[in-house]
Amino acid sequence: MNAHMAMSGDGSIIVELKARPLFVQQICDAQKVDDDLLAKRAQCDSNIDLEFRVDADGCLRFRNQICVPRNSELIQMILNEAHSSQLSVHLGSTKMYNDLKQLYWWHGMKRDISDFVLKCLICQQVKAEHQVPSGLLQSIMIPERKWDRITMDFVSGLPLTQSKKDVIWVIVGRLTKLAHFVLIRTDYSLDKLAELYVYQIVRLHGVPISIVSDRDPRLTSRFWNKLQDALGMKLYFSTAFHQQTDGQSE
Repeated sequence: MNAHMAMSGDGSIIVELKARPLFVQQICDAQKVDDDLLAKRAQCDSNIDLEFRVDADGCLRFRNQICVPRNSELIQMILNEAHSSQLSVHLGSTKMYNDLKQLYWWHGMKRDISDFVLKCLICQQVKAEHQVPSGLLQSIMIPERKWDRITMDFVSGLPLTQSKKDVIWVIVGRLTKLAHFVLIRTDYSLDKLAELYVYQIVRLHGVPISIVSDRDPRLTSRFWNKLQDALGMKLYFSTAFHQQTDGQSE
């Protein structure tokens, strides 16, 4: 706290008190021993970086935020005050970051806040999950031979090639991880897809036992199901909460 005293013309005494938090002064003192912030302060003197400036109190700021040096003790004090003090309500990482970035700035600030909140024992014990409970892991059959079991998926929304193809049909052998990338068009009929499937996969690797895929309309159609039944294959479709069944082709 700084006090300034002055005498007015009528003989009265005017006193001006200027209060400043000791914590801010502590940050400013720590700035003077940090190499990175000292370099930024030198750039301010030469007007190289206009985003950094030194305020009237000699404290380095990034725009309007106080620059905090990479001092773990200072950073922990800031995070504790914003998250675990008597006036705080154990904010989440996003809300806490949005509040602190209005006052402070340091490298890796968002990551430090996220790690701090994840390690808060009270948050882990009290805060409830607002998500649908995850389903149990539904493992699929483990392949025993090459190209015995495969996965497939379509990568769409691509720009047209010179041959007017805009979709990649990805077919992966689950044991060897060998993949075929077949260029097709969005308007290909199922007869054409079946012909390509027999030519590209069955001709080279034989008829697989099972196919794992997502619920694409082309892969859930009656024609495709009848074709796989005729070839003696089983179809397994992934569900919304068990994406791991088709993660390989994804």
